Amino acid sequence: MAIGDRLAAARVRLILDKPFLGALALRLPMVPAPWCKTTATDARNFYYNPGYIERLNLDQMQFVIAHEALHCALSHFERRGRRARSRWDIACDHAVNPVLAAEGLAPPPGTLILTVFEGMTAEEIYPLIDEESSEETMDQHLYGDEGSGQGSASGNKPSPPSQRELAGLSEAWRQHLAQALQQAGKLEGGLARLVGELLQPSLSWRALLSRHLAQLARDDYSYQRPSRREGEMILPSLRSMQADLVVALDTSGSVSDEEAKEFLAEIDAIKGQLRARIVLLACDANLSGNGPWYFEPWDEFRMPESFLGGGGTDFRPVFDWVDRQEIRPDVLLYFTDAMGEFPEGEPSYPVIWLVKGSGGVPWGERVQLN
Repeated sequence: MAIGDRLAAARVRLILDKPFLGALALRLPMVPAPWCKTTATDARNFYYNPGYIERLNLDQMQFVIAHEALHCALSHFERRGRRARSRWDIACDHAVNPVLAAEGLAPPPGTLILTVFEGMTAEEIYPLIDEESSEETMDQHLYGDEGSGQGSASGNKPSPPSQRELAGLSEAWRQHLAQALQQAGKLEGGLARLVGELLQPSLSWRALLSRHLAQLARDDYSYQRPSRREGEMILPSLRSMQADLVVALDTSGSVSDEEAKEFLAEIDAIKGQLRARIVLLACDANLSGNGPWYFEPWDEFRMPESFLGGGGTDFRPVFDWVDRQEIRPDVLLYFTDAMGEFPEGEPSYPVIWLVKGSGGVPWGERVQLN
């Protein structure tokens, strides 16, 4: 069977076995490309080196087809921004490959796969890639700049899309993604998260916090019965509510002083608008001995001069402290890498974890910090 026919057969199998990925793959015309070392895409076509494809079995062919299609569907070609090209391309491969492996597809030899990255977006993975990484993508990314990834032989390599073309391609692939999802039905696992975050982008931690505080600290009307001196008529009276926040900083080394200052400045700006009282706690394996620090709505929320402590990471002391005070904060924010001991049970108040890195949390809302 000719190489092109074998590749087409693999795509048919992908359509039958993985309808969502197969529907996306149909949007990429397959073009033989002797100049390409393995496979490549410019968000317009699927390019392949016939000699490379010949060495793959049918299952591995499905993987490389789905790999290029998912790069396009997730608009990796448009989301790089000002990030370094090689690190971004490696992050994109790390975002795609574990998901495809979890879907049961067989990766070719040398494919970048780390299960720790499964379900994470390229933006979340990028900060975790070493600036001097020697890793190589399994394919060639031909969108923007000069393209990167596996080196290519000489030949008629297509010109990368212009910025205007990229914008149009991004919109087209967003429609392809929605249509494929409609055809395939509900997705599961890491694939569901990658697709869901693209179609319905999650709120930034600033927007998430602002939303919580806006619901909690607002002017409202009270119909509480007045005193006798005010008469018997009950009229609505305007009252002012105040939000109570607990902010915890992981001081075990996962959050730098500079990052913590930026976080506190953001919260200070929000609390000033919405009248929030804040208790700041610092914790590694234990609470900092010179805390907690209290800030009224009119106080500047700032970084303490120093933290007393040093050690591992344990989140339990923060929640134990809240329990001992017999308070129920409107929300507790924890800045951390999420690598430590968690309380066994979820508290009765909302918790937002602002996570730097890939650590997971057992409960509460997790917001990724890049």
